[in-house]
Amino acid sequence: MAPFGSAQQPRSVAASLAATLLLCAMTAVIGAAASLALATQTVGAARVTPARCTATGLTVTPTLVATAWTSVAVGGLPVSCGGATLQLTVNNGTTNSGGSAVVPAAGGTVTVTLAVAQALTAVMQTDLVVTGP
Repeated sequence: MAPFGSAQQPRSVAASLAATLLLCAMTAVIGAAASLALATQTVGAARVTPARCTATGLTVTPTLVATAWTSVAVGGLPVSCGGATLQLTVNNGTTNSGGSAVVPAAGGTVTVTLAVAQALTAVMQTDLVVTGP
């Protein structure tokens, strides 16, 4: 044990004081959080069917350069889809690429340029989503 007045005693007192102050601060934070009022006492969920701008079939026509898809034209878009964003992804089984374009106000056809040309394979998958307007 260190003699009274040694260098060990002030460090021990300082550490005890720091621990006590930390405990007081933590207690105050927990107490403040406990006093917060909740706006609601329930958790809710909803199921909403989004509106569609079309339920009809669309035409999907690729543009080939050599043996790769470079862009895709999507036709048959009605006026109700005008101003919406069409997002398209092409997958050839090994790689995929996509792009997006805004549907003209009058509908019709929109061409989506792929970020990376996709090599033509026996099976090509095309996924598209229309969001908005």
